[in-house]
Amino acid sequence: MQTRPLYPPFTVGVDLGGTNTVYAIVDKTGYIIDKESFPTKTPSVDIWADILADGIRRMIDRHSLQGDVVGIGIGAPSANATTGSIEGATNLPWPPPVPLANLLEVRLGLPVKVNNDANAAAIGEKAYGVAAGMNDFIVLTLGTGVGGGVVCNGHLLSGARGFAGELGHVTFPFAADRVCGCGRKGCLETVASARGIVETARRMMEESDKDSILRNIPADQLTSKAISEAAIAGDVMAKEVYDFTGDCLGKAAAEFAAFTDPEAIILFGGVAKAGDLLVNPMREAFGKATLHLYRDRLRFLVSALDGANAALVGAASLPLI
Repeated sequence: MQTRPLYPPFTVGVDLGGTNTVYAIVDKTGYIIDKESFPTKTPSVDIWADILADGIRRMIDRHSLQGDVVGIGIGAPSANATTGSIEGATNLPWPPPVPLANLLEVRLGLPVKVNNDANAAAIGEKAYGVAAGMNDFIVLTLGTGVGGGVVCNGHLLSGARGFAGELGHVTFPFAADRVCGCGRKGCLETVASARGIVETARRMMEESDKDSILRNIPADQLTSKAISEAAIAGDVMAKEVYDFTGDCLGKAAAEFAAFTDPEAIILFGGVAKAGDLLVNPMREAFGKATLHLYRDRLRFLVSALDGANAALVGAASLPLI
């Protein structure tokens, strides 16, 4: 039974990730009334839209909010905010373009706004998270892929089609021998995503005979979470994996700082749960690589919002802005 006061207007936020789709009903304070998820990978995008629309209807009915939900916001990779479509996402199972807004509008009869998933996370972080009160910051979303949400002078940088801030696809020498899902080599995503971290561990195990509990994990069960847990438990090789990843992120941050002179870079997503395993080597590498103007002036923070909630509440706020 719901006991907390709820404050209209109510919206639905959808976080469309490469692995899971999470959706929630949110009130105007950012309070998540209800939340559910399902695997993103479906035989077709129409089946995905059917599953999502059915889930949203059930959620609205469960809380007797028929007629009270004013719109739906979707945070998705490579989303075009102008057309409401996904164009060329490398971590989704359907061929582009994917007309997200239209797919849900025809099924639910509610207005739908779409934006880049990292942009949605940045909006949520500014409204309800560690970026509250900040006007200049960058959110790096570290999950199946790597995305960026850039807020400058209090405004979200979207670009002509909503594709500004694709920081995961900025290329660096430290990843020059890695092929990205976008087809290029050297993207930050190839080292800083969950898959990139697993690839780093795989390479380290091949190139060294050092003992590690990672060797006891079947290849198809090796995850970034398992690697971070091993590092926390004291496994030297697992710690080296995160040292390398944090070092790469710090070098990347040194370049990003020159774009907008941010107050902070905020890590968000499943990979960011590693916390200091990433932040400490990231801060050290940044200090060595950055221009003197930014040294010792930039904060490195981990999202204080639980799980995917930054993206959810950010997406849910899209119909209101």
